[in-house]
Amino acid sequence: MSLTPVLVTGGAGYIGSHAVLALADRGYPVAVIDNLTTGFRWAVPDDVPFHQGDIADGELVRRIIGEHGIRAIMHFAGSIVVPESVSNPLKYYGNNTAATRSLLEAAVGAGVPHFIFSSTAATYGIPKRIPVAEDAPTQPINPYGWSKLMTEQMLRDVTAAHPMNAGVLRYFNVAGADPAQRSGQSTAGATHLIKIAVEAALGKRDGVHIFGTDYDTPDGTGVRDYIHVSDLAAAHVSALERLVERPDESFTLNCGYNRGFSVLEVLDTVERVAGVELERTMSPRRPGDPAALVSDNRAILETLGWQPVHARLDTIVEHALAWERVVDDRRAA
Repeated sequence: MSLTPVLVTGGAGYIGSHAVLALADRGYPVAVIDNLTTGFRWAVPDDVPFHQGDIADGELVRRIIGEHGIRAIMHFAGSIVVPESVSNPLKYYGNNTAATRSLLEAAVGAGVPHFIFSSTAATYGIPKRIPVAEDAPTQPINPYGWSKLMTEQMLRDVTAAHPMNAGVLRYFNVAGADPAQRSGQSTAGATHLIKIAVEAALGKRDGVHIFGTDYDTPDGTGVRDYIHVSDLAAAHVSALERLVERPDESFTLNCGYNRGFSVLEVLDTVERVAGVELERTMSPRRPGDPAALVSDNRAILETLGWQPVHARLDTIVEHALAWERVVDDRRAA
């Protein structure tokens, strides 16, 4: 049986490039569209067709779908920085919500039957119960979360009205890098804690700011569920296979490990793995940050049969450090 041709939007970015690798490693025909605003052309393998452009360009998207016989879309393109969404909400409603509406219009018009959406745990806002399950109330506390939740609603409406099914994957905190160092978090000035910490461990930053030490958590700092980016990419392949096998079924699933680490625990781990001491600066809370976000991941384990293989925090940090040692050379190439 032939494998489903997949279009990966944002496939030159952090998570998207790992999904491309996971698909290509399994033999899937893959094409990428990315406007390279935050992505990198070198992050896409040479043998994967690459199209530089915007997902809101319906004519371009339809041409790519036809040229490559696309039957599924994995949608990663968008803006992801929570504090920026608070200060510039229209950027997020434009890049995340409005652009996805254009992408969906092109997909429906071209008869694409399967769609996988890169959503976020930010859709839950401040959960009343931890760990948080998929049926928890969705009340985002920042425009980033709202922009993603609006897209989830669009997908529900589109799949009810058209012959398309969809998998919505709500990510918790994504970290780490491809174990073979083919890709990793490469954006300069990234705001992810583990990325910042490994940069500081290698002398690329003066230190680490800890935003908020007065949360209602065991040590006062924010608690997050960190998922290895390669495990997350594998979850997307499993989600694709489920959609293809069950064309009348759509689903929304958390992507995490059902385990949380505080900011201080993460920094302690980076220090231990890197063998250095980090300069730590205590700073006020950032707007839009909940005290804790930890996934209840039972549904994804049961629905997709997904089994993480890089779940140790030490492993995530080790892979992030290994990537940080080579990323400057990749950017310069």
